[in-house]
Amino acid sequence: QVQLVESGGGLVQAGDSLRLSCVASGRTFVDMAWFRQAPGKEREFVATVKWIGGNTRYADSVKGRFTISRDDGKNTVYLQMNSLKPEDTAVYYCARSSSRGRLSSFEYEYDYWGQGTQVTVSS
Repeated sequence: QVQLVESGGGLVQAGDSLRLSCVASGRTFVDMAWFRQAPGKEREFVATVKWIGGNTRYADSVKGRFTISRDDGKNTVYLQMNSLKPEDTAVYYCARSSSRGRLSSFEYEYDYWGQGTQVTVSS
């Protein structure tokens, strides 16, 4: 059983930065990703990082502002969020893929999820 624990959320102003962390209880030799869910909206893909090699994929809405990375020695995935906007307000979830190398944006391809961390960006 894999457990994912997110941290790093908070209340910031537009234009500020935050770094989210996701610590896994077990080894994660698979792709890892971040999703988010805003109030009243469905959960959406944010970014994913390949299990080896560091290839990444981003949603168009965050491209150029957010950076996903991983430190397998620490079993940790990060999401650096810069130039935050009010529309980035959401609960952010870390997820572990059931596959390797697909860099998928589809929820059904992720089998373990964290409990989420709230990010609120004020204007």
